[in-house]
Amino acid sequence: MSDVAEMSFEDAIKELETVVGQLERGDVALDESIALYERGAALKARCEAKLKEAEEKVAKITLGEGGVPQGTVPLDD
Repeated sequence: MSDVAEMSFEDAIKELETVVGQLERGDVALDESIALYERGAALKARCEAKLKEAEEKVAKITLGEGGVPQGTVPLDD
C-alpha cells in the first residue's frame, strides 16, 4: 500500500472510492473491515488537506486602471 501522506489528491480519491466500495459490499471479514475503515479515514483526511492546500493557492486577480491586471491578493482578502 502507498503511503497516504505522499499520495496525490487524484490517487487518494480513487483509492478512497475503492475502499468505500469494498465496505459497502460487506463481503470482507470484520478485521479487514476495520483496517479498510482506518485506511479510508486516512485517505479522506489526505483529500481534505489537499483541497485546503489548493484553496489557499487560489488568488483573486486585482485590476488596475483600465482593467489591466496588477497582481494578486489572497482569496480571503
